[in-house]
Amino acid sequence: MAFASMGGGQPVGFGLGLVLGGVFATTIGWRWGFYIAAITNVVVLGFSIFQLPRINVVVPFSWNRLAFEIDWMGALIASACLALLSYALASLTGSSASIRSLATIVTLSTAILLIPVFIVWMSRQKRLNRPALIPNSLWRNRVFTSICINVFLIWGAFNAFEQIVNFFFQNVQNLTPLQAAMRFLPAPISGALANVLVGLLVPHVRADLMVIVTTVVSCIAPLLLGIANPNWTYWAMAFPAVFFNPLGADGLFTISNLLITSVFPTETQGLAGGVFNTISQIGKSVGLAFVALISYRVSQASEYEDKQSPAALLEGYRASFWFMFALCSTSLLVSVWGLRRIGKVGGKRD
Repeated sequence: MAFASMGGGQPVGFGLGLVLGGVFATTIGWRWGFYIAAITNVVVLGFSIFQLPRINVVVPFSWNRLAFEIDWMGALIASACLALLSYALASLTGSSASIRSLATIVTLSTAILLIPVFIVWMSRQKRLNRPALIPNSLWRNRVFTSICINVFLIWGAFNAFEQIVNFFFQNVQNLTPLQAAMRFLPAPISGALANVLVGLLVPHVRADLMVIVTTVVSCIAPLLLGIANPNWTYWAMAFPAVFFNPLGADGLFTISNLLITSVFPTETQGLAGGVFNTISQIGKSVGLAFVALISYRVSQASEYEDKQSPAALLEGYRASFWFMFALCSTSLLVSVWGLRRIGKVGGKRD
């Protein structure tokens, strides 16, 4: 239940954030979304200072350890790669036309080239028996590699779905931000319910089966809106789609954290968990950038003269929903192959 509660905080918080964002935008102003986020972070910081357990074992500081027991070059390569990739994806998300700009081409190409450089550096460090930031051996674990691919795909589809659905409500159905926000209320509710069920069932049901079932349900969400008619009532397609969307992300995140504690020794679990969470964040950025690009390109290629008309935008949004369906379906195939025969996780250990 602890992992389920932690994992559920992200999709539930994301759904509530969308709802509150719409409420603020039409009442006290959109700036209050940032103000309240800052206030909430301060409150969380205060709770963390006083509630997190203290570590009694104190390791004395050493300049020698700081200089030679940390893979500084690996950290520099990884940070540069992620920074350049984030910049390029943010540019694409903000304006799909920026894919032609020299800055986007250079930053994206450099980020991609740094990936094999990082892999080669990790191999060199291990060969010389020196500290490696993320050892390549980590990826030889089939289960870990599978859940990382899955979280990349599912979180990319999950966040992109929420964004495109919001555009669908406002730009195609001409709803106000408040009306659109109210239609996201099923998302945090289903996210909370999913985490309770996953927490209760995970010691009794095979982990691969739970991931497959929740992923299949998540596949339904973009499929429904990919064939939906904007003139149909909200309850026909949009409601079940918004309700089903968080289930795959919730189930995968909870079970993946339990798998990490099962397939790695204690000294490697922190590293594996950090890599897993980083990949989920990259997946969100990549998913948003790709759906923005697909939506823009399809809308621009539509037969409608006004490319910003609801009909033209709808064609782009539908293409994005089919792309999200492909992401979820690919994740399903990875789960069937990579998580086979892993059995139950989360049981009590002696």
